[in-house]
Amino acid sequence: MSYSLKTAASALALLAALATTASAEPAKSIRIGLVTTLTGPPAVLGQHTRDGFQLAIKQLGGKIAGIPAEVLVVDDELKPEVGIQRVQQLIERDKVDAIVGIVFSNILMATARRMVDGQTVFIGTNAGPSPIAGTRCSPYLFSAAYQNDQNAEAMGRHATQKGYRKIVVVAPNYQAGKDVAAGFKREYKGEIVDEIFVPLTQPDFSSDLAKIVAAKADAAFVFMPGGLGVTFVKQWRQAGITLPMLSAHTIDETNLPALQDAAVGTSGVTNWSPALEVPASRSFVEAFTAEYKYTPANYAAHAYDAATWLNAAVTALKGEIADRTKLIDALRKAKFESVRGRFEIGPNQFPIQDYYLVAVKKREDGSFATEIESKIVEGLPDAYGKDCKMPF
Repeated sequence: MSYSLKTAASALALLAALATTASAEPAKSIRIGLVTTLTGPPAVLGQHTRDGFQLAIKQLGGKIAGIPAEVLVVDDELKPEVGIQRVQQLIERDKVDAIVGIVFSNILMATARRMVDGQTVFIGTNAGPSPIAGTRCSPYLFSAAYQNDQNAEAMGRHATQKGYRKIVVVAPNYQAGKDVAAGFKREYKGEIVDEIFVPLTQPDFSSDLAKIVAAKADAAFVFMPGGLGVTFVKQWRQAGITLPMLSAHTIDETNLPALQDAAVGTSGVTNWSPALEVPASRSFVEAFTAEYKYTPANYAAHAYDAATWLNAAVTALKGEIADRTKLIDALRKAKFESVRGRFEIGPNQFPIQDYYLVAVKKREDGSFATEIESKIVEGLPDAYGKDCKMPF
């Protein structure tokens, strides 16, 4: 689905009308819709998202730019039709000033048009589908996370540097899975001997594991988010597979408590880890762990940054957010202390950032954590910014 010139022209005309009538006074309150997944095995990802955003709001005294903030948390249930309904309600019934969140790319693909048509600013905290970063980009759509391909591109570079000549790719059969596979293939210079795509809710991987072994590859590149990763990695270990597992979004702080020893020795790539030596990151991890009694993953870090980013933009506007064009411009220009250290956005409003190789280690106290082994790439832009043509 693409946005027509007629649609863009209509939006611009309506924006101009709104701008002439919008109040130049600071808002008395700010309502933010937080859309995330809180149902089923992926709920842990949504929990990190919700908790990261709400921690930032709490640290800001329950306010954005000194204005009382109300956060409306809604569950998309990992169902596109439910996501559409929830977003529509936030825009039309609840009159939110902005929407943040969305874990899964199929939900963002389904709801993006509603936010653009409703002229509601969105800051994504995980999902980064390629069409939204490219041909379907919009001034209303920002990302505080990444574009789906980017982690996989970094791992493709690493796999090439390691000298792996043959690799099998495994991913769920939905937008993010296809993007991740494409990102890996874009940077990996060896041979892809097989690509295995599975349903997003698959419980049994025995036949897929047999295919991986039969492929006779040097390593496997695996993308299995959340609970799917727990099931896959446990079955991988039970099958006794010794092939190196290179992962993206498969093993992190969301599922380490469930995987524990099964995760040790796996390599992954990320734009943020609790082990990152950045002052803002150390403070965030300490505060998050104290507040929620568990270690944050990058889902939480992205959401925390989204709140800090929004606060910086609204502060620059002195709370005058009724004119959406000014809010968009303020978000584009905003400077804030990111938990990642380096943070900037490209022409499609997706981050340009660093990516790291991490490995799961068992600490002396018996706990498990991802530890940074090296920086793979610095300041990586995504591959789709060149296809983005912003109407304003």
